[in-house]
Amino acid sequence: MTDNAKLDLITFGCRLNTYESEVMRREAEKAGLRDLDGGAVVVNTCAVTAKAVRDAKHAIRKARKENPDARIIVSGCAAQTEPETFADMAEVDLVLGNEEKLHAHSYRQLPDFGVNQFEKVRVNDIMAVRETASHMVESIEGRSRAFVQVQNGCDHRCTFCIIPYGRGNSRSVPAGEVVSQIRQLVDNGYREIVLTGVDLTSWGGDLPGKPSLGRLVQAILTRADGLKRLRLSSIDSIEVDEPLMDAIASDQRLMPHLHLSLQSGDDMILKRMKRRHLREDSIRFCNEIRHKRPDMVFGADMIAGFPTETDAMFENSLSIIDEADLTFLHIFPYSARPGTPAAKMPPVDGALIKSRAATLRKRGEEKLASYLNAQVGCTASVLMENNGLGRTQSFATVKVKDGMPGEILDVKLTSHDGKRLTGLALGKKHSESTAPMPAMSTA
Repeated sequence: MTDNAKLDLITFGCRLNTYESEVMRREAEKAGLRDLDGGAVVVNTCAVTAKAVRDAKHAIRKARKENPDARIIVSGCAAQTEPETFADMAEVDLVLGNEEKLHAHSYRQLPDFGVNQFEKVRVNDIMAVRETASHMVESIEGRSRAFVQVQNGCDHRCTFCIIPYGRGNSRSVPAGEVVSQIRQLVDNGYREIVLTGVDLTSWGGDLPGKPSLGRLVQAILTRADGLKRLRLSSIDSIEVDEPLMDAIASDQRLMPHLHLSLQSGDDMILKRMKRRHLREDSIRFCNEIRHKRPDMVFGADMIAGFPTETDAMFENSLSIIDEADLTFLHIFPYSARPGTPAAKMPPVDGALIKSRAATLRKRGEEKLASYLNAQVGCTASVLMENNGLGRTQSFATVKVKDGMPGEILDVKLTSHDGKRLTGLALGKKHSESTAPMPAMSTA
């Protein structure tokens, strides 16, 4: 922390957390935390794995060591599901729940900040929250893509997942508010918008008339003038509706990259996870989408070593990477979360979990390298971010020598190192990159 930046945010986890950290920054500034003697550090935690919780604790201890006089506030999913864990840390001044973190008055209740005698833990029942406000964010610090929260919470109860207890039940932001925010962000110079949510494809189920995510996407593409790129975060393929399929097939502004909440390639494990799809559902979905949009590239979340997983079950997960032709893999070694049904199931040996995760990662690295190799020699449209790096429409990372954050460039792809491409910008930048970009942090 520097004298010019007395409010630091440390963010863990998903894109929704990244978005919410910007809301938290704004609300904490409203509450005056930037003006505190010693400043403040706000940690937005993740609860998806035990490692995520450990990483947050490590960051808190490090923040205290580096900022001995700062106030440290902890929030996010881990703070919501296990507030006592963080309240018991001497380094922590205040613990806020996932709803409380989004409002300035919660930060004004910081102990010794103008008032005394407030409890250290300010975490209420997330299940009692019935609405998700749009929390308009005009810019995302350090980003050339803007995340827009359209949904929060989850009504499903996968046996391994603690997140519904951190986020509450599914709640949707009305379409009109979503479109208004996107139009504001486009006016502020953003070329790409990423729709985020805990269970994105459940959007609309709690709204009048139960509109679908596909209808929301169509409304955005129709009404958000000037929008160049629209991207979806992780989706549950079994919930994808026909309007979304139509948008994928017909509108090039919807990016050809979908990240699937797959988790396993074995039917028995999927049933024990209480997932709503089977192996063939995922393969059929990928094939159908590619038929409609041949340039589509898929990513997926997969869990290694879920309880009761045998060698044969694991092989089914390994083989679906090829059968569904997955490119960008996020591999999670199974981590028992207290309070979930899976935590009571017969566990897989820890060393075997680690070995299976490594095998899945290796296969993922091979698939990515193969995909990148096929891109060499092609020309791609690249949205530049920071440090000379950009993203193709299919979400591949590209190193480009010339390019400013926010520009969209035609780039000749010349080589790759197995993880990212290298390319040369061709001629003038696209006409869509002429609008001014908001000020970006280079941190």
